[in-house]
Amino acid sequence: MNRLVVLALLLSAACTPSDAAEDTSFSAKARALDGDTVATDFRLLGVDAFERHQLCERAGACWECGKAAQDLAARTLRGGDAQIHLSSRSSYGRPVATVSIDGRDLGEVMISAGLAIPQPQYLRSDPARSARYTAAFAEAQRRRAGAFAGSWLEPARWRRGERLTCER
Repeated sequence: MNRLVVLALLLSAACTPSDAAEDTSFSAKARALDGDTVATDFRLLGVDAFERHQLCERAGACWECGKAAQDLAARTLRGGDAQIHLSSRSSYGRPVATVSIDGRDLGEVMISAGLAIPQPQYLRSDPARSARYTAAFAEAQRRRAGAFAGSWLEPARWRRGERLTCER
C-alpha cells in the first residue's frame, strides 16, 4: 500500500507544472500553423544577416547571399533543439533573442559563414558575445567566407534600397 501511495505522489509531481519555470512573456505578431500551434518571428540579438532576396557579388556575378543565409539558418536549426533566450529589446516590431543549437550560437554560426555581420552596439550588456561575434567576423573576412569573397552591402543599407551594380 505504501508503495502505491509513493508511486501516486511521484506521478502527480511529474505531471504538475513546475513552480520553478520562468514565465516570460512578450508581444509579437503571431500566425497559426494549425489549431493548437502558434508561431511568431523574432530577430537575433547582435546580428544582421543578409536579407532573403539580397544579392552579393562574387567573381563578377551576383549570387543569392540572402538565400544562402536563410538556408544556413534553416539547416542549423534542424540540427537540434533550439535554446531561445529572449531579450527585453524589440526590432522592426519583433522580439529579439539569442539562439543556440546544441551549444552552438546561431548568430556566431551565421557570422562565421560570412552570411551575417555583427551588431556590437546591441551587445553592450554581453561583452563576451560581442567579442566572439567580432572575432568571428574578422576570421570570416580573413578566410573570404560567404559574401566576404566579393562585394556586398550591409543588410541595413540594402533594406533602405541601395543595390550593388550587378543587382540593377
